[in-house]
Amino acid sequence: MLNPHGVVNSRFFEPAYQERTTVGSILARLGNNVDAVVTTISSPQIEIASFSTDGTVAPGTHFSLVLDVRPATGVHVYAPGVVGYKPIGLTIQPRAGVLVRDVRYPPPENYHFKPLNEHVQVFQRPFRIVQDVAIDASPQAQAALKDATSLTLHGQLAYQACDDRICFTPQSVPLTWTVSLRALDRARANR
Repeated sequence: MLNPHGVVNSRFFEPAYQERTTVGSILARLGNNVDAVVTTISSPQIEIASFSTDGTVAPGTHFSLVLDVRPATGVHVYAPGVVGYKPIGLTIQPRAGVLVRDVRYPPPENYHFKPLNEHVQVFQRPFRIVQDVAIDASPQAQAALKDATSLTLHGQLAYQACDDRICFTPQSVPLTWTVSLRALDRARANR
């Protein structure tokens, strides 16, 4: 990826030619907007905009499931790794033919809770969670997806939101993403 001055800002490498990361996934990882169908989930403490970077995928496609999370004013959620509170966490249910890859959280910020003189890592500004997934191109996985024209992935976002006075009841939000599946074009071009 180049900046407007032609300087390389980031690189993306593929480990095998059969696998490809989509442009939408790369853009989402870099924090850019992606033209996608968005599902919005709201609560008094946070708002979640959920989308898949790609509407159609094929064997070998690496794409991303994205959550843009906006805490309400004065509210924070705990970052992964925080002890003593329920940290935010995205989990994806296993599905035949799908490889669940890394999940990316942004760097958290230090929050000082003065009444307890406690420092914890939190998110209190809008942030993005990017869960990378891939359609497994192995013969076994393709047998599991045979004749499928779409694929629904299920997940859940667990978190505990707090403000300066109260920690709210921990929440678990069910999530779904549906993508269309297409087969690889294995026919050779006519000579």
